[in-house]
Amino acid sequence: MQTPCIHLCSMVSATGFCAGCGRTLEEIGGWMNYTETERGGIMALLPARLAAAATRSHMETSLAARPEQS
Repeated sequence: MQTPCIHLCSMVSATGFCAGCGRTLEEIGGWMNYTETERGGIMALLPARLAAAATRSHMETSLAARPEQS
């Protein structure tokens, strides 16, 4: 069975997605019960989820590093 798990399991509260694979807790918990089609549909979403999370994290880090302006 195909799985996106890379054994970097850490849920990101800001997104609700796993930092390693991009799935939600519901998707992770139900993975074994999904059909191949359902798993494939979820897996198709994961690259965009992870890219959006990385962009968001980068933006938050950049904003935090800026000196305060008065």
